Amino acid sequence: MNKSLVLASALLLSGGLASAQAQQPPKADSRPAAAAAKPAQASATTALPTAPAAQALPANHVVVLVNSEPVTSHEVLARLARLQTPAGTQLPPRAELLRQLTERLILERVQLQAAAELGLKIDEAALVQAEENIARQNGLNVEQLRARLKAMGEDSDSLRANLRHELLLQRVREREVDSRIRIGEQEIDAYLAEHQSSELAELNLAQLLIRVPEGADAATVERLRQRAEQLAQRARSGADFTALVREFSEAPDKANGGQLGLRSAERYPTLFVDAVRSLQTGQIAEVVRSGAGFHLLKLVEKRNAGLADASYTQTRARHILLRPGAQLSQEAAIARLQELRQRIGNGSARFEELARQYSQDGSASAGGDLGWANPGMFVPEFEQVMSRLAPGQLSEPLVSRFGVHLIQVQERRQVPLSAREQREWVRNLLREQKAEQAYETWVRELRARAYIEYREPPQ
Repeated sequence: MNKSLVLASALLLSGGLASAQAQQPPKADSRPAAAAAKPAQASATTALPTAPAAQALPANHVVVLVNSEPVTSHEVLARLARLQTPAGTQLPPRAELLRQLTERLILERVQLQAAAELGLKIDEAALVQAEENIARQNGLNVEQLRARLKAMGEDSDSLRANLRHELLLQRVREREVDSRIRIGEQEIDAYLAEHQSSELAELNLAQLLIRVPEGADAATVERLRQRAEQLAQRARSGADFTALVREFSEAPDKANGGQLGLRSAERYPTLFVDAVRSLQTGQIAEVVRSGAGFHLLKLVEKRNAGLADASYTQTRARHILLRPGAQLSQEAAIARLQELRQRIGNGSARFEELARQYSQDGSASAGGDLGWANPGMFVPEFEQVMSRLAPGQLSEPLVSRFGVHLIQVQERRQVPLSAREQREWVRNLLREQKAEQAYETWVRELRARAYIEYREPPQ
């Protein structure tokens, strides 16, 4: 069972479970408004369906008693009606799916009962914040969210009830499982000693090939070697490797910049692996000679067996932020940013000039520049949009908890993991493994202690 349940909007609207978020490099403590500390929120952005979800259900009856608390057929069938599956996913037969949904409700019920026994409660402020987060993730305010739910046959009371349940499930897990997980430095050392080695699990290389004709004399070979060395020097001095490949390479992969693709190290020639073994991502290897000729190799990406990726992606972006208030509605802010987006797109204005003139963020004086950012540094609704943009591309106006943004990605780069970041990655990995195992054990124990009486199954 996945450890993180999507907050009640997803439970209410899709009935799905969200997987735990991947661990990211450590986050900075101080950023502009768009990157301020993130309050508790849903673990995944939830898109509201456009079609009404309410359906006529058969007569209601008790499916199972959980410590004398009923789970009804309407609850199970409502979960089934809201279930969303990716295209191409093969669902089990209806009877088996109903059984799985019933079991999920039983597990939720025993956890909620445990939360009640511990005296855990969700206050009004937490509910309000969660409801605002759900609305914001869908580009709505709370009133618009409630109107959308009403059109779908739901109401705000159902939303808040499910929000309360979801928050309780998170709180009881944090108290009974997550807070008890401890990872010592010796455990990290042991993991690194077991997994850290010079052996490379996967590589993505780009090559520039200078072919040596079969039977070439020594003078020709030396001339071609010098040509390869000169190109290597240009690449190390900052020349665009892709451009060099397209101009000079004699390999069939020149059209895609010479990239050979991410593959296991065993699928590369040994001389290639040996040449790049000690390189950092983005570096150029010494020229190597094969039967085909001289190879100039660039390390695009590498992964060591059992450890985090050797590098992660940093993004440099800029934004224009408008803060809705008494003088500016959210709708008006969106419309204004749309107009600014058009001006930038048609070349009649420059992004940085408009940011200095209009943006209400601390980055305005720098033309909206947010600097280089690690993954996870911005709030999710901002980062999810930013991560989908190509360098130079403009977003549509985006609503976040801070206001309405217009985002442009300027560039991206790969940054090697430091030793501290690699240890933090291992710590998070071990914590995740322990927490998942502990959570599953805890839930099984709760269920084993519960009185479960099955009645008539849902139809």
